[in-house]
Amino acid sequence: MELLSQKVAIVTGGSRGIGRAIVETFAREGAKVLFTATSVLSSEMIESLNSIGAHYHFVRADASSFSAANEVVNACVEKFGRIDVLVNNAGITRDNLLMRMTEAEWDAVIGVNLKSVFNLTKAVQPVMLKQRAGSIINLSSIVGLGGNVGQANYAASKAGIIGFTKSVAKEIGSRNIRCNAIAPGLIDTDMTQKLTEELRDTLTKSIALRRMGVPEDVAKVALFLASDLSQYITGQVIGCDGGM
Repeated sequence: MELLSQKVAIVTGGSRGIGRAIVETFAREGAKVLFTATSVLSSEMIESLNSIGAHYHFVRADASSFSAANEVVNACVEKFGRIDVLVNNAGITRDNLLMRMTEAEWDAVIGVNLKSVFNLTKAVQPVMLKQRAGSIINLSSIVGLGGNVGQANYAASKAGIIGFTKSVAKEIGSRNIRCNAIAPGLIDTDMTQKLTEELRDTLTKSIALRRMGVPEDVAKVALFLASDLSQYITGQVIGCDGGM
């Protein structure tokens, strides 16, 4: 069964990690997917998408740019005719203790992680309002719920996403547009691979399921929120952390 048959989705930061898993999961479930990244798309991912018969379009764009966000939305409507799902996944880290954190490190994380969510959501809103249907999915983090040493900028951006999500859900719910957030825990991606083996082991022991998550774990939650299975769910933050 293709849960996203006939649906069109935009995924930011879709070339690696959680974003890539979401793009590929959506494609397998029948969605047409436009995804973005700031880097050139790898030949390996192109081959992977082609092997599953994906209907996709890649746009190299910076989600933290307001004008670029509008261009992405326009490109999706021009290519596929509508937009049913928006996944705001683009994110970076610039970890440092607050006393050492530079203004540039703060601005970069807030710009990519939080401002991009505003940019794309605002850009896609007129399309979804006209359709009177849509699902917006924002990638937050458990760090946005509990904070973390050396990640004041990252935690602030992810906490901001939660407040934004709940506000948007109330603003446009009457138009049959849902807005939810996913709060991943320790997921095995490029970001977490920078951690020492010792720290990874320590953190894993704090997880009830005793393993790190994989990008596909988060992608399955996104699939649920993008599909009609979650038609009566909005304004929620769903943890995907293995009981961390």
